[in-house]
Amino acid sequence: MRFRPCIDLHHGKVVQIVGGSLDEQNHAALQTNFTSNHAPVWFAQLYKQSGLPGGHVIALGTGNEEAALSALRAWPGGMHYGGGVNPDNAHVFLDAGASHVIVTSFVFAEGRINRDKLAALVKAVGKQRLVLDLSCRSRAGKFHVVTDRWQKFTDEIVDESLLRTLADSCAEFLVHGVDVEGMQQGIQEELIALLAEHSPCPVTYAGGVHQFRDLDRVKQLGKGRVDLTIGSALDIFGGTVKFADVVAWQQRQ
Repeated sequence: MRFRPCIDLHHGKVVQIVGGSLDEQNHAALQTNFTSNHAPVWFAQLYKQSGLPGGHVIALGTGNEEAALSALRAWPGGMHYGGGVNPDNAHVFLDAGASHVIVTSFVFAEGRINRDKLAALVKAVGKQRLVLDLSCRSRAGKFHVVTDRWQKFTDEIVDESLLRTLADSCAEFLVHGVDVEGMQQGIQEELIALLAEHSPCPVTYAGGVHQFRDLDRVKQLGKGRVDLTIGSALDIFGGTVKFADVVAWQQRQ
């Protein structure tokens, strides 16, 4: 298991938000836990110096491209990029230094997997540089993939069938538990266990971490196969979990 760091961007600033509150049609709905005075480059350099590859830079809405590119250039090959990626623009972020691109909405069009779009993306990027974002929300006891800033439910359910089907087209999965994202009220244990049991490829979970011992809990639930991102709970994002302690934990693994 690895700790995967993050840089979430909104209007060019590094932020932490409550999952599901980002609505481009209703800006007043956005709930922000933290906005940093540090530039994205500062975080990229911190993660590089701490030996934490494989994290992600995520653009939450428009107006983030230059901020994202600056972070990617600060650590070539060190981080993934997600946010509005499609076959036409993926090379911009890969050329800037992203090791992988992360995609959700382009592939899950109109509530279902669009296999033609997925094939076009794989052709443009290559399976080994593609991460599929299966961030999800619970409805009627099932975890549904959500798109468009996590506002729209799709018909696709995160289960063994979906994970095995999509693993043929990507290198990794990224899964935010949107119902708990940014709330620091506890991880979604059922979702983590599901990912550990059924994901054929590497998978990173994010959402709900609120204490240091959640690292060991995710390692246990995920059988060492599910990596973890921590956002709002980290002290570098205004939380109480010390980043230095997380780095030391990772070094012991």
